[in-house]
Amino acid sequence: MTGRRDERPVLAAGAVLRRGDGLIAVVHRPRYNDWTLPKGKLEAGEDDERAALREVLEETGHRAAIAGELGETHYRVTRRGVDRPKRVRYYVMDVLGGGFAPHAEVDDLRWLTVQEARRLLTYERDREVLDRFFSQFAANGLDGRRGMS
Repeated sequence: MTGRRDERPVLAAGAVLRRGDGLIAVVHRPRYNDWTLPKGKLEAGEDDERAALREVLEETGHRAAIAGELGETHYRVTRRGVDRPKRVRYYVMDVLGGGFAPHAEVDDLRWLTVQEARRLLTYERDREVLDRFFSQFAANGLDGRRGMS
């Protein structure tokens, strides 16, 4: 038996979270046993920026400021036998403060160079976001801040 399709997109937002030393955060999710960028689904009434800031805080323990946009990824997910499109909007964020503590959703966080992160990330779509980050921000030293304090 094949799963059902639902064309209403799952909307999510996330970030390439960077520290002042140029390292970026990559998180491990035990539920999927994967290494990925911090991200999560929008809550009712939430816009992409607010969701991305909230998810980064929840998953990494760090408050952050948005420094720029990195576009979107699109792929399909299957949950409870239903296949749906998923759209994730990504931002570049700078750490303002906080600290990581393992929890049920994310049990490990590593601060890595872009090259190290590319090797560790599980999904090609995350590596593509990281490549955009490097070409648009890291290589050019661009900065600007909008954040959650």
